[in-house]
Amino acid sequence: MRALAIAALFLLSSASPAQASGCTVHNGACVQKHTNLAWLVSNGVTSYGPVRISHGKPGFGTPVGDFPVLRKVKDDWSVPYNGPMPNAVYFTTDGVAFHQGDLNSQSHGCVRLTWHDSEVFYDNLFPGERVQVLP
Repeated sequence: MRALAIAALFLLSSASPAQASGCTVHNGACVQKHTNLAWLVSNGVTSYGPVRISHGKPGFGTPVGDFPVLRKVKDDWSVPYNGPMPNAVYFTTDGVAFHQGDLNSQSHGCVRLTWHDSEVFYDNLFPGERVQVLP
């Protein structure tokens, strides 16, 4: 019986990082900068993740706040930083997006994901949904 209670507690605590983090997104994504984690939320419940991320370096910080998903571009290219942005999901008007990239270095503001995670975020985030970036 005790093992069953522990298993239930684990499932409850791991199934909803959105609520545990203070993220209020109902449909979209959450980013927690201080833990370098992000996850997808569907109908108020974590649907994917949390997954490891990297984000903006000092002077190019990923903004904290609540943003709409604006657009998606499967194979984009950053003109200012001369680099690829596969599976880009933009959520600010000045070009901050989720996309595939190196998790071992910080970006110019974008949220970098592994190749697989960037595909999942690309396939499951849609214009108008929300992205909440927490400190």
